[in-house]
Order: sequence, then structure tokens, then C-alpha cells
Amino acid sequence: MSMEPTVFLVDDDPAVRDAVGMCLEAAGIAVESFNSAEQFLDRHGSERRGCIVLDVRMTGASGLEMQRELQDRDMSLPIVFITGHADVPMSVQAMKAGAVDFLEKPFDQGALLRAVREGLRKDSTLCERRDRRLALRERFDLLTPREREVLDAVVTGSANKQIAQELGVSHRTVEIHRSRIMKKMRARSVAELVTMATLSWKRFAE
Repeated sequence: MSMEPTVFLVDDDPAVRDAVGMCLEAAGIAVESFNSAEQFLDRHGSERRGCIVLDVRMTGASGLEMQRELQDRDMSLPIVFITGHADVPMSVQAMKAGAVDFLEKPFDQGALLRAVREGLRKDSTLCERRDRRLALRERFDLLTPREREVLDAVVTGSANKQIAQELGVSHRTVEIHRSRIMKKMRARSVAELVTMATLSWKRFAE
């Protein structure tokens, strides 16, 4: 069961954690606070949904170091950086690595809420994409080795007669395989089947 999307607030300044936490909670947004990157990384589960509000300069690992560690762990939570000591190279580095926004303290509450809501929206989109990929993977796993061969041929544009010749089977056998593939992949048309395969075939076959 998926949990409520949450803003994970990581800042070593308790006054900032209190102020930002109250602002987000007043807007009806769930918040969990952490006093360091290390504390967040130790406690956070990869299945959690939401976004991160992350201070750049902290005792211990910096916000940018935490961003890199999350990437190494393949954890894709969107990040809104906050800092009282911004510089252009730092902000460029953060944005190039996928940050949603980079806010300088003291920042306007409206700007914070807009950035956080964009982060939550982005996370929702990422979750939907992951769910679609998982669903495709489950369907793909239902295919037999022969059905995967037929699907591969269909994606390249081969006609049934050509597929039959290449695989050394009858035209009717290819038709049966294609029908089963359509059913297992839940594709409503050959075009949709090809789209599914284009999105997933190389990723899942590796």
C-alpha cells in the first residue's frame, strides 16, 4: 500500500526546520524533518513518495553530496534546495543534477510552496511511469521464449509470412502467437503493442 506523499525536510538548523515545517503543514502538506543528510539516508526507505527540501551547507555531508548519494542509490525523489550561502556554480550544479528549484534564504513562503508542489507533482509523474514500467515488465514476463521472438519480429515490421519463414513454423502458428501476445500484453492494437515493446523491450531484455 502506497504511503501519503511527504516532504522530507533536511536541514541542520532547528529554527529553519521549525519555520519550514510549520509553513508546509499549514498548507496541508505532510512533513518529516531530519537534522543531517546522514540521518535521512539512514532512516529513509526507497519506497517512500514525496520530495525533499534540502539545505546545501550542513554539518557532515552537504546537500550536493546527499544528492549524489541518492543518485548512486537510484532514489529519484525530487529535490528543492535551500541555502543561505548560494553561488552560481553551486546552483547550476544542483539544477543540472535534476533539482526542482534552488531557493536562497530568507525565501518567500509562496516560492517555497510553489517549488514543493512542483516537486510533489514531479514525483507523482515519476511514480506513474514506474508503475507503468512494472506493469509492462509483468506482462512481458508472461510471454514464452517463442512469443518473445515473434514480438521482436513484429516490432521490426515483419509480416506473418516472413516471421513464419524465419522461425520455421506455419503461418497459422504465427497468428496464434500474435493473438496470445496481444492478450498477454493487453494491447488493443498492433500499434499499441509496438509502442509497449519500444518502451520496454531493450530495458527488460538486457
